[in-house]
Amino acid sequence: MRILVVSDTHGDGYALQSALWEQPEAKHVFFLGDGVREFQQIAEDNPDRTFFGVCGNCDPAFCGLLGNREETVGGRRIFFTHGHLWSVKFGISRIDYAARERQADIALFGHTHQPLSQYEDGLYLVNPGSLGYNKQYATVDIVSNGIMPILHTLR
Repeated sequence: MRILVVSDTHGDGYALQSALWEQPEAKHVFFLGDGVREFQQIAEDNPDRTFFGVCGNCDPAFCGLLGNREETVGGRRIFFTHGHLWSVKFGISRIDYAARERQADIALFGHTHQPLSQYEDGLYLVNPGSLGYNKQYATVDIVSNGIMPILHTLR
């Protein structure tokens, strides 16, 4: 099972749609904030996929999404957030702790616009970078024998 992870589109709906075109096998899409308007439109236009999203610090306060959430996909617990609530621009220790506290297998976050894929003691930390500014996103393959995060740049 492949999931698509995107963040920080900042108004670039075309980049978001392009990431979906590049990853047709990704039937689950995690949006990590800062571009909720294009996320909601793309989700509406792609009913064949399951979309999960959170608000970012640049999204309107009334965006209708939470600041962080948890979902189980492919038998793996995923904690996801934009990242500003966990001060990720100053390090990842707080988000690491929050994910472990929630017994997550994977923690997804954005906000820094810098891609990251890190594994330590049973937890994968993944930041896809900025889809709007740097054309970056991530996929996470969840298979029977493990988890494989992959960082991408739009072609």
